[in-house]
Amino acid sequence: MNQSLSATPSLEEHTHQNPVVTKQQLFGKQLIVLVLEMLLALPLGLLLAKFQIGRIAWIFGGIAAGTVVLQGCRIFYQYSPQPNRTARKVGMALVGLTVGASNAHANLASIASGIPIFIFLTLFLLLSGGCIGYIYSRVSKTNLFTAMLATVPGGVGIMAAIAADYNKNVSLVALVQAIRVTCVVILIPFIARTSAGNYYPQTVPINAAWLNFDPSQLELLLLVLLITALVVYPAILFKIPAGDFFGALLIGIGFNPLLHWLPFMGDISFSPPPIINLLGQMLLGITIGEYWGDKPNFKKRTVAYALMSVGMTLVAGAIAAILAMQLTSWDWLTCLLVTAPGGSAEMILVSLTLNHNVEIVTTGHLVRLIAINSSLPLWVFLFRRLDEQVSEPV
Repeated sequence: MNQSLSATPSLEEHTHQNPVVTKQQLFGKQLIVLVLEMLLALPLGLLLAKFQIGRIAWIFGGIAAGTVVLQGCRIFYQYSPQPNRTARKVGMALVGLTVGASNAHANLASIASGIPIFIFLTLFLLLSGGCIGYIYSRVSKTNLFTAMLATVPGGVGIMAAIAADYNKNVSLVALVQAIRVTCVVILIPFIARTSAGNYYPQTVPINAAWLNFDPSQLELLLLVLLITALVVYPAILFKIPAGDFFGALLIGIGFNPLLHWLPFMGDISFSPPPIINLLGQMLLGITIGEYWGDKPNFKKRTVAYALMSVGMTLVAGAIAAILAMQLTSWDWLTCLLVTAPGGSAEMILVSLTLNHNVEIVTTGHLVRLIAINSSLPLWVFLFRRLDEQVSEPV
């Protein structure tokens, strides 16, 4: 796990004495924290489900659980665990598997003609993020490279890790990125439900079967999880852009056709049980909440500037949605979900919950994930050069 912030002084001293034991203890503590977060996220998700928020309620339960547990560790035990990036990768894989299975019968080839539009919208959001970063840097008197990493739509963990690699303000980058992702995850489902209530189904009933205990389905579940792990792990290891989500999504799309192709399987089909989707949502929410629980105390002015930059990012996303409506025949809700600045897996989940053009939203966000991650070295190079030019004395 890539940790961007240093451990406590006592832990650092112990690392020099016995690094193997320390790593084992650190892993044990991280596992305990994650278990506590899951145990808290479950009842919170059940509670939120009673308010008919929809299936996205489990993300909100995870956000609350991650925040509460990490703050509790800091306050009561003087222990500051880092946000668990491995948990988010697992959550992305589980969500990707669910989304892929739901898209198994979709005609994805018909959407290929829209890829140039997806690329255009991605470039628009990236350029808008760069302009917003420059404005944010000038107004808040923040280092330009730090401001760019904080405002360009991307993963919280990825941008924070880059900031750590270049000795920039990791906490500030994570703060702005976490505010952006949280705002998008909260606002977009609320807008979608308010404006398209007819599409919004009820959440999973409390007494519903979350797991199919049929032996054949359990065997297929174990098999698809094993295949997903074998595909996703190398993708993560070799840093393939959006490898965790994209790899699992391909498994979800191709698993049933593979079963039907095998002569000895017969007429059998598999659909991931609801528990897979719920676990993926909780893990995504927990990692967002952990970035909130991990935040040190910031001045009110710092938070205000961060909110200002996030507000401008949301406006840029709204402008991108308007452009998408002019360039395509999609309805406004589809355009909004496609152009939402960040929270790609979460926005795909919202479209899945709404059962609203899932294949279009999925393709749009996958194109953006691949474009952003594959072009990161170029953007980092440009950010550093621009930062050096602005820092040079006149």
